[in-house]
Amino acid sequence: MEELVVHVLTQYGYLLYPLITAWTFIEGETVVIVTGVLASEGRFRIHVELLALAALTGSFFGDQLYYYIGRKYGAPLLKRWPSLSGRIDWAFETVNRSPAIFILSFRWIYGVRNVAPFIVGIAGVPRVKYLILNFIAAAIWAHSFAWGGFFMGRKLEEWLGESKWFVLGGFILFMIGFGVFGAMRGRAKSVPKPVEPAEPVQ
Repeated sequence: MEELVVHVLTQYGYLLYPLITAWTFIEGETVVIVTGVLASEGRFRIHVELLALAALTGSFFGDQLYYYIGRKYGAPLLKRWPSLSGRIDWAFETVNRSPAIFILSFRWIYGVRNVAPFIVGIAGVPRVKYLILNFIAAAIWAHSFAWGGFFMGRKLEEWLGESKWFVLGGFILFMIGFGVFGAMRGRAKSVPKPVEPAEPVQ
């Protein structure tokens, strides 16, 4: 991740913010944190507020799109995530009970982050209400990770020097491994167990 961002900054610096926007359109906490850490070093001209704005834009418009897809195409979409059935049921209960709290917080909830906008759309939350709350949530999320990466980079530089990238790399690999393990475990749970044949009646 660091190598990719450094390469873009070195060769195509003007593409940094469009890249962040495109990346966070899909998902992108990691790239925002890494770029924030690079901003703390002063090697490159990275403006943390522009980084946060790019992340906000990508996250906001991405989740707006997923919301409208969920609103238009409905529940059949959720069949693509059978391993998340329990979490999806919980998300529906939560969004029906407290839609504002759910919309403001789902970016921080592991396991439902990717499907949450679809669920909000299916649940029928009004468009204007979702737009406003989604913008607020995206702004909080983007600034938290952009400035969080910046200040984390400052502290890690103070404590570890150049070794900080080994710590960050290990943390990123751990999070990726944790996500893959969770996905594989959920998929294994979703596979139906074979039905054993009944014993013949004597």
